[in-house]
Amino acid sequence: MSVELSIIERYTSETETVNLSCGGNLDFAQVQPGDVIIDLGCGRGTETILAARKAMEGKAIGLDITPKMVQAAREQAALKGVTNAEFVEGALDSLPFPDSYADVMISNCSINHVSDKEKVFREIFRVLRPGGRFVVSDIMAQELLPVEITTDPEEIAACFGGAIPSDEYFRAIRNAGFLELEILKERSYLKKGYGLISRTLRAYKK
Repeated sequence: MSVELSIIERYTSETETVNLSCGGNLDFAQVQPGDVIIDLGCGRGTETILAARKAMEGKAIGLDITPKMVQAAREQAALKGVTNAEFVEGALDSLPFPDSYADVMISNCSINHVSDKEKVFREIFRVLRPGGRFVVSDIMAQELLPVEITTDPEEIAACFGGAIPSDEYFRAIRNAGFLELEILKERSYLKKGYGLISRTLRAYKK
């Protein structure tokens, strides 16, 4: 018998009719000095660098699939004099890290771009240490989106085409092994007439 995912809602829901970006997940990550943090889909490394500063004697690792982004992030860290931030190339559904390695994993609207979201969350579960946590900001759809949107590279890049319904997204988290999920922030909005939800989620590896 499958285990149900316990969902705790801690947000104030707001409805908007304009596009809304994800973000702010580091505020909920409860980073402690000495932590190892992995930023999935780090882009130019802004949040990874902030996490490295919070970790102090720990470290933050930014992962991105795009070599140019990884190089830009490395240059940013060097420019800011942050020595405990590392940046590596890799895919979210096949993480280049050992089991039980990280205390914290964060992601800002990156899992949306991967078709097999359950595989991503299984990788997150594998890499987290027992007691570790993830904080993910992402976009979900209020209904199944039509194929002309889900197969459009531009819409996928815009965090729209990869959005799946909430129940599918939560099922991927549950199937990966997480038993309890906190919804920390939530806002609803419309894009091209379709309802979307921007959520920030947190879960712990028991």
